[in-house]
Amino acid sequence: MKLTSKLMSAVAGVAMLAGAQSANADGHSLTVGYFLEWPMPFQFGKVNGLYDEALGTTVNWVAFDTGTAMSAAMASGDVQISVSQGVPPFVVATSAGQDLQAIDVAVSYSENDNCVVSAGLEIDKDSASELSGKKVAVPLGTAAHYGFLKQMDHFGVDIASLDIVNMAPPEGAAAIAQGAVDMACGWGGALRRMKEHGNVLLTGAEKEELGILVFDVTTAPADFVAENAEMVEKFVAVTAEMNAKWNAGDSKDEMLPVIAKDAGMELADAESTMATFSFPSVEEQLSDKWFGGGSQTFMKGVADVFVEAGDVENALDSYEGNVNTAPLSSNQ
Repeated sequence: MKLTSKLMSAVAGVAMLAGAQSANADGHSLTVGYFLEWPMPFQFGKVNGLYDEALGTTVNWVAFDTGTAMSAAMASGDVQISVSQGVPPFVVATSAGQDLQAIDVAVSYSENDNCVVSAGLEIDKDSASELSGKKVAVPLGTAAHYGFLKQMDHFGVDIASLDIVNMAPPEGAAAIAQGAVDMACGWGGALRRMKEHGNVLLTGAEKEELGILVFDVTTAPADFVAENAEMVEKFVAVTAEMNAKWNAGDSKDEMLPVIAKDAGMELADAESTMATFSFPSVEEQLSDKWFGGGSQTFMKGVADVFVEAGDVENALDSYEGNVNTAPLSSNQ
């Protein structure tokens, strides 16, 4: 199956689920999606029950492999909030008609999302044209997928010439280690394992120069946000408090071991991963760079790239309605 038909099937599935969306908390519990091997300050609050305490309810946490799976879980009503969903899967879902909203900027990480070429090929940015005909593991509809498309466009590599296989990052890491694929794309711990068997084509800074931004957002169904405004505000507030505690720098010795354990990582690996992350403050998130307009413009750009590549049928005219600044603004 070609890349386009694979992604369109996933989009169609999300759209069908969106029609039956029942994203309402039951009043007694809240289910939140997150990623393992993706260490973030919120996990300190998660482990210490700070969300339960602030929200006055039991928060159930469910780990996912990809942001597209998060979209499907929110569409079915199984998950009410997703922490650190990539912008591309968010854009794919909303473009397909799923009424999701971004409620905060979870993390920016241009150095921690990339594609790795197998070391045996000895291909770098100066010889990227040699990728033609190669087999590539890409988690479709994710930030890594968007970055892959933009990088291939930059290097003039025809997507149609590649054998693209839809694989979650952990699967892609295993595939490149086994020599089953020539290149794999992903993030976090999976990306770190990929790099043990190859090299990136562009650094994070080089990607940013090309306009390839990489950031995640916390997302939730619009109906859930509207019907549970106070709960969502409190959730965002705890997250902001944990980010501020981490950013202050004097609590890292206390927080890092807890975060690493919850993320399923060795302490040193979690530390090196978080060193490539930035967690914008509430004020920064509401600035023009992010929710003040920059994020919405970027989402439109991502959608247009997917449409041009034939991976999404239609983009929305605007993604302004898919960003809700009220929860953040209430915490200023």
